[in-house]
Amino acid sequence: MASPLYNREILRLAASIPHQRRLERPQASVEKRSALCGSSIIVDVILDEEGRVSEIGQEVRACALGQASAAVMGTHAVGRTPEELGAARDALTQYLSGSRSDAGTWPGIEALGGARSYPSRHPAILLPFEAVSEAAARARS
Repeated sequence: MASPLYNREILRLAASIPHQRRLERPQASVEKRSALCGSSIIVDVILDEEGRVSEIGQEVRACALGQASAAVMGTHAVGRTPEELGAARDALTQYLSGSRSDAGTWPGIEALGGARSYPSRHPAILLPFEAVSEAAARARS
């Protein structure tokens, strides 16, 4: 039986992280690290004149779940506002903790649902969404 944590979809996502490069001149950069597992991510963003992410770069050093989360986040971050990014972060946090039954509207986020029963994995999964939402908010201010 396949593991709910490291299934084929998680491994596929982990191998397909988009925007794996640092931006030369980001408007904001945020580095996040999970003290529990040591996973880390740096996210750089540039916002357009409407306050939407126009460019993103990320450096990911994480387990397969953190990498899969970075792939899900990175695939759909361009064009999003800081508020939309914060809402996705909050929905994922609530979904993983069990205080919300659905994963929200972020495309592909349901692939991370197998980790709901493994709280020790939640910090690595949340890192990309925490970093991008904080970077976008900083870039706006």
